Amino acid sequence: MTQARSGAIFVATIAAIVIFFGSAGSAEPPATKTISAIDLTKPFGARSEWRFTATQAPDQPNRDEGPIPGIITLCLKRAADRTCSPALAQMAPPPDPSYASMWKPRQLFVAGIVYPRGRSAPPLLLTRTGGSIGGDGSQPIFTQLLAYRRDRDRFESVFSRMVGRNTNPEVRFVEAGPLRGDVVVAEPTENAPFGYWVTVNRLTPSYRYQQILRYRSATRYGDDNPLAVIDSEMPNIQQRLGLWRPGRPLPLPAKGCPKPRLVKMELWCS
Repeated sequence: MTQARSGAIFVATIAAIVIFFGSAGSAEPPATKTISAIDLTKPFGARSEWRFTATQAPDQPNRDEGPIPGIITLCLKRAADRTCSPALAQMAPPPDPSYASMWKPRQLFVAGIVYPRGRSAPPLLLTRTGGSIGGDGSQPIFTQLLAYRRDRDRFESVFSRMVGRNTNPEVRFVEAGPLRGDVVVAEPTENAPFGYWVTVNRLTPSYRYQQILRYRSATRYGDDNPLAVIDSEMPNIQQRLGLWRPGRPLPLPAKGCPKPRLVKMELWCS
C-alpha cells in the first residue's frame, strides 16, 4: 500500500468518526407531546375560534424512583391570540417554597366539556390536574371550571379548588341526579373528631358557583368505610338540602351498593 493511499484511508476514517459522533451529539431532544386538544368554538357558541390544549414535556429521569412525568402546560387560546388566556389558572404556589416543584402539574386527570344544566344550556370547561406524588402518597390536585362569556368573547373561571390526596379528600362535579351541576367538596378537618368538611357549591343563573351547604361529616377518617367520602355522605347531603328523607330509597353510588345501610347518617354498603 502506498503512503498516499494509506493517508487517504486515515483521513476518510477520521471524517467518518467525526460525522458519526457529530450527528449523535446534535440529536434533537425528545419533543413535547400534545395530550389533549379540544375545539371549544361550536360547543360554546363562541364568537371567535377558541381551543384548549394540554402539552406535556418529556419524562424526567430519576435514579431512585424511575422516570418522573414531565410538566404539563395547559393553554386556553383564541386562534388570533399569541398568548394563552389567563383565565385558565394554575395551582396556587405552596406556602413553603421548597415544595414548589410538587405543585407543577404532571398528571392530567380530566379535561372536557360538561353540561351542568343539560345539553340545551351552556356548558362549562372542566380541568383537573395533579402535581408530583410525595413519599407519603400526598399529591396536590387542582380542579377548575370555566364559563364562556359571549358578550366579552372570553372564558372566565367560575370555580377552582385544590385538595390533597392521602387523606381521602375529593372535589366532584356531579353529572347526574338531584345534584346535577353541583360541585361537592370533601376536605379533612384539622381537629378531633377527625372527619371532613363537606361543602356543596351550586351554579347560579349568572353561571357562577355559590356555596349553599357546609357541615362536618358523619364519616370519620380511618373508620374503614371503603366508600368515597362524598358517597358515604350523600344521604346526609341530600337530607340537609331537602332532597331526601328517611323512608325513601337511599341515594346510592353509581358503582352499586349491595347491602346499603345507614349508621348515624353515614352510608355503608356492606
